[in-house]
Amino acid sequence: MEFCSRYCCGFIWPGKKPIGLNTETLQFNVAVLRVLVEEAKILKANSSSSLKNNLGSRFFFIGLASLVWLLLRTGTKPSRIVYPCQRTALANASIWLAVYVLPLLGFIKPGKRTLAFSLIALAVAGGLVFVSFLRRAPEELKIEIQERIAELQLSSSIYVVTGGRGHFDDVRDLITLMGERGLKFYKSPTVSQVSGPDGLIAKDDVVIIKVNSQWNERGGTNTDLVKALIQAIINHPDGFAGEIVIADNGQAQYGSSGRGGSLDWDRNNAEDTAQSMEKVSQHFASQGYRVSTYLWDDITLRRVKEFKDGDLEDGYIVYDEPDSDTGVIVSYPKFRTKYGTYISFKLGVWNPSTKAYESEKLKVINVPVLKTHSIYGVTACVKHYMGVVSDRLTNHNPHNSVGTGGMGTVMVETRMPVLNIIDAIWINPHPRAGPATSYERAVKAGIIAASTDPVALDYWASKYILMQVASKLGYRDLSSMDPDDVSGRSFGNWLRLSMNELLRAGYFATVEESRINVFVKSRGA
Repeated sequence: MEFCSRYCCGFIWPGKKPIGLNTETLQFNVAVLRVLVEEAKILKANSSSSLKNNLGSRFFFIGLASLVWLLLRTGTKPSRIVYPCQRTALANASIWLAVYVLPLLGFIKPGKRTLAFSLIALAVAGGLVFVSFLRRAPEELKIEIQERIAELQLSSSIYVVTGGRGHFDDVRDLITLMGERGLKFYKSPTVSQVSGPDGLIAKDDVVIIKVNSQWNERGGTNTDLVKALIQAIINHPDGFAGEIVIADNGQAQYGSSGRGGSLDWDRNNAEDTAQSMEKVSQHFASQGYRVSTYLWDDITLRRVKEFKDGDLEDGYIVYDEPDSDTGVIVSYPKFRTKYGTYISFKLGVWNPSTKAYESEKLKVINVPVLKTHSIYGVTACVKHYMGVVSDRLTNHNPHNSVGTGGMGTVMVETRMPVLNIIDAIWINPHPRAGPATSYERAVKAGIIAASTDPVALDYWASKYILMQVASKLGYRDLSSMDPDDVSGRSFGNWLRLSMNELLRAGYFATVEESRINVFVKSRGA
């Protein structure tokens, strides 16, 4: 049965971490699993030598079928070699070739044996190089993003930049596009295309940039994008004199290290993979700007009281009772930054001198990476608030209540982001394969998209980015990422339950396409 778990189920890819099962792998391996179950039954009735003969004869056909499947499926489209079922077929076919083909060299005359062996070795080596190349350089899939104007007056707007890499020019184009359509990024008495009295970010604001930190490689928010966003903030037309904190709670569990999140991974989602969130913050701090990181994992097991109650210790505020609608136990961090600023995620910036909170001074920009999720289908803006709460202080209650709309409750009970920016530069479009996303499995879409409505943005991004890319990759069952599928605890269902929480609290949110504007700027156009 070890053979089954290591080679037939798609768990192992040489030199890589486990990738897990999905629908496509199961479709290919169900027959193999049935055979191996039968082998277990045979074990009770036959001798070990008889079992070996049975297993060997059956694997001959399994391996041969794997080779045929690999040639037929991958031969028509080589990029499919990164699919789970193709990896499984490759493993099975490799063993079959080693067991049944290479020994035939013994029957070849000595004079020709070397030539035959060399040709086979060359073919195998070439195949491995080819596969390695495909895995290290995933195909960039360009998808068509259509502009649309909402049919109904009460609506949400989504601003999209395509053809980007997360650089400053991409963020500048996004801010300009927002301004052209009436959403000013900079709050300023000076009225311009991108600034005005009703803008989002004032010159002296404290800005939390909420990122994904639990996973390295492409599972975390793109650090190039975060660097560009910080640059845009400090380019405030009135001169930025505030503070920026890059933060997240990887829950001190699970994740790429098994110990939760990190803002200083060795392998990051960026063109320079060594560029961590910590290095981004140091880049700006060295120029005299108040930019820092805070990994809430470090305080996620510490329950404290609010600053107004005389407790200045960093930690988590935890509600005493679960929410009556969604069942989530709300919690949120309060902490002191590197520069001595006291922040309550819910109540705002605490002034120790006046003993008062400045709520309007604290702004949250929510920057998730777009990817699939093994349990909840899609992780984007709403699911991203799992990095605000303490899952461990509440016995995993928040994660269990994502499916009942709990993250919508957390948003309205703590602090709504002033802007949500989806990082869809590199995405994980493989159904239920996330949230971990390796370099090899990620697909470059080259898109960033923003909205003040996290629900509308999640709806649109899953339908018009994730589903489009997954379809181009050959996946047929897209129900796990379909926002229009409202069955059970599906993504579409819990997204609507989260939306209801926002609506009850007085925030407008929608999944109706007739109420969604989509404005698009194509880089280079």
